[in-house]
Amino acid sequence: MRRTALFGSACTLLAGTLIAGATAAPAATASGPRHSGPTAHSSSAHSSPSPGATAHVTTAHDTAAHDTAASAAAALGAAIAAQRAARKGIDWQDCPADWAFEKPIQCGSVSVPLDYARPYGRQITIAVDRIANTGTKTERQGALVYNPGGPGGSGMAFPRRVITKNAIWADAAKAYDFVGFDPRGVGHSTPISCVDPQEFVKAPKPDPVPGSEADKRAQRKLAAEYADGCEERSGWMLPHMTTPNTARDLDVIRAALGEKKLNYVGVSYGTYLGAVYGTLFPAHVRRMVVDSVVNPSKEKIWYQANLDQDVAFEGRFQDWQDWVARNDAAFHLGKTPTAVRQQWDKLRAATAGKPVGGVVGPAELIGLFQSAAYYDSSWVPVATVWSAYVAGDTQALVDAAAPDMSDTKGNASAENSNAVYTAVECTDAKWPTSWQKWDRDNTRLHQDHPFLTWANAWMNLPCATWGVKQQTPVEVKTGKGLPPVLIAQSTRDAATPYAGAVELHRRFQGSRLITEQDAGSHGITNLVNPCVNDRVKSYLLTGALDRQDVTCAAHATPKP
Repeated sequence: MRRTALFGSACTLLAGTLIAGATAAPAATASGPRHSGPTAHSSSAHSSPSPGATAHVTTAHDTAAHDTAASAAAALGAAIAAQRAARKGIDWQDCPADWAFEKPIQCGSVSVPLDYARPYGRQITIAVDRIANTGTKTERQGALVYNPGGPGGSGMAFPRRVITKNAIWADAAKAYDFVGFDPRGVGHSTPISCVDPQEFVKAPKPDPVPGSEADKRAQRKLAAEYADGCEERSGWMLPHMTTPNTARDLDVIRAALGEKKLNYVGVSYGTYLGAVYGTLFPAHVRRMVVDSVVNPSKEKIWYQANLDQDVAFEGRFQDWQDWVARNDAAFHLGKTPTAVRQQWDKLRAATAGKPVGGVVGPAELIGLFQSAAYYDSSWVPVATVWSAYVAGDTQALVDAAAPDMSDTKGNASAENSNAVYTAVECTDAKWPTSWQKWDRDNTRLHQDHPFLTWANAWMNLPCATWGVKQQTPVEVKTGKGLPPVLIAQSTRDAATPYAGAVELHRRFQGSRLITEQDAGSHGITNLVNPCVNDRVKSYLLTGALDRQDVTCAAHATPKP
């Protein structure tokens, strides 16, 4: 899961983190914020119908029956779409020049139903790319499909791990074609949008931490406007922008590739996509690696998952500040964690009063600094920029944290990514529509976890006034034919707290959990740690797993 977009006066994306962390918010009127979510039906105190009238009360049983029927219709539609894709295959060609994927990577597309309950209805396009396995024909084990997270992340850079000779994946590349794809709504697939991209990236945005009720009302107005923009610009796709539909798309891709079963690697939100796929299509899985796991419990998707994130980000942000203090000789930001934290508070307060370069305020700072809480690879770059600022170099901070208004292609990608993130999370599950609940929960959390709490709240608040029906998450579980799944997770991960890996491990029988102890970088299968790397490689090549779960020591800490 990833957060980075903070909405301010123009719903702008800040320089971000994974596909990763941010802000947005809805507008109060005299009658309060608009509520567009489903209506709750009480089982008591119903009015009696007048004589001769027929009354129907929607019950939990009715809802469950409707959901079951809808799922059955979608399952049939997915089977029809997969059969069609298997017959048609993929017309692989050199990638379009403006996609920037060099040969021998090839690109293609797969058609999938917009609505799987209507498989012969409107179709949308899913963009895919691949690079052939580097080994012999006898070494080849099929295609390995990848999703990096989000929701809203493109996986199409995955084949470049072969081009760039990524040593961690070299052996897997001998056995598999590496296949990437843009999920529905993303990038080169049929895309969605919620706001003009150039408006989206404008800075500075308002300080995410409200100083008054007026600040909260302003953020609420912005979130409601963002939700309205999504419906206005992409309303025809929004009801179908769900994780189950993306999982069905994944099965159609599998069929179009000519694969009887899916080999899959998912990171961050890609783990939830994998979990839902494994639940809907258990007998279609051959091998599955999930790394940095979203908690698949229905009670966590998605409101509570974001609150849990706020707690974890605070802890990992402190881990990084502790490291900065230990390396004061390089950065000169304080010899103790307390001193470093004081420097952060000072920087944040200074930019709240006067944005650096007119464009870097507290919201933009979070967009930059949260990358250090996401990835160890950002520890040195972010500390270096901060150190330069304290030494008097303000331009370094502007270059790192401010949007590049000339990068129209990158800005469009950022806006699209945030639109898909919002659409999937808001449509996947029912969100609270009561502002009082949002305010109470986030005010409480902010007291002890101030780094990301309000920024995350504003980013997700469009879900409180979402304009299409919000659905019920899939009950992730082991189905007939599901093979052992390999789960990898660090204990200090901020974006996907460790409990999520434990929960998926419990739900997927026969799975194995690799725990990277006392580490917190998000996405550990692409880091150098032989204890992790060797087990992932062995599983992908042979299907072998340890008899028991494994705990690995942390990978090496970055050096200044």
